[in-house]
Amino acid sequence: MLRKITGVLVVAVGLISLHAPAASASPDVQVAAVRTLTYNASGAAEFKAAVDQGAKVWNASVVNVRLVSTTSATANIRIVADDGWPRAQPTSLGNGRVWMGREATAEGHDPVRIAAHEIGHILGQPDRKPGPCTSLMSGSSAGTSCKNPYPNAREKSEVEAAFSTAKLGTNWSHEFVD
Repeated sequence: MLRKITGVLVVAVGLISLHAPAASASPDVQVAAVRTLTYNASGAAEFKAAVDQGAKVWNASVVNVRLVSTTSATANIRIVADDGWPRAQPTSLGNGRVWMGREATAEGHDPVRIAAHEIGHILGQPDRKPGPCTSLMSGSSAGTSCKNPYPNAREKSEVEAAFSTAKLGTNWSHEFVD
């Protein structure tokens, strides 16, 4: 059974830490502790601002995980730019690598939506194709006119659930190419 934490609990394991939830947490969200994940977008080139915006979208959407920018080589999430299609390779829940591929933006896809979508994979979200623009994880199937970078209620709920019960060091791997 999860209970709301009233004090501050800090457990450091590498660059992952747990903190008491923000006071603004919705009462219907099970919050054990906020997991802070670091991301390094120093290799994201022209996509750095879009990556920062994508992280802000997730920070505004969920309370069980917080994304914090760093320049550390040991960040939980490493984000780089390349000339291919955007993709993510999670190594465990909250850890992995994202490629911000220029091919999708050259076709007209929104870079903030791409960043939020690929970060979503690192947070445990699968592709949901085909899908509407209201689903962040529908990715490119929503079309180039879709600029929505926000996860829908289902996507938020799944991330909240994953990070309210996730154990540090749980290993899983899957590459998501969108």
